[in-house]
Amino acid sequence: MNIQQKDLSYFRLRLQELLNNSFPEKANDKKFIEQRASWAANAYEGAFSSGNTIEQCSEIANYILFENLHFSKFDTVFQVVCNEFDTIMADEELRPFALKMFPVCEPVFERYELTDDFTYDTEFDLLYTELTGTIAIWIEENGLQ
Repeated sequence: MNIQQKDLSYFRLRLQELLNNSFPEKANDKKFIEQRASWAANAYEGAFSSGNTIEQCSEIANYILFENLHFSKFDTVFQVVCNEFDTIMADEELRPFALKMFPVCEPVFERYELTDDFTYDTEFDLLYTELTGTIAIWIEENGLQ
């Protein structure tokens, strides 16, 4: 296996882990994963060939690999479920429930301009409140099922 293939699989695995955990809506997008991993591996190799340090090469590759993947809608829904509804379900039910609520909450996100640093925006509190209300209404109408 050459270095390019090793780098490619490394970046592919790192991206896949992030997507599985925080971006389940993208976790099965093989084209996206392959493209990002390839770009990151090429950027790393190019940066290394240009004489950058390993740390600088990693920073450049990570920027490309994780571009626009810092704010996670799913992580936000999961945070709301964990913080606001953890007393009505067991810990092992929180993530599956958040996955179920994710499509229910999707329309709420459409009303906001989401950026990588949206968590630090003043509108995040409004989003959080709206998501809490949306989930509470859903539970009221459907139960926990």
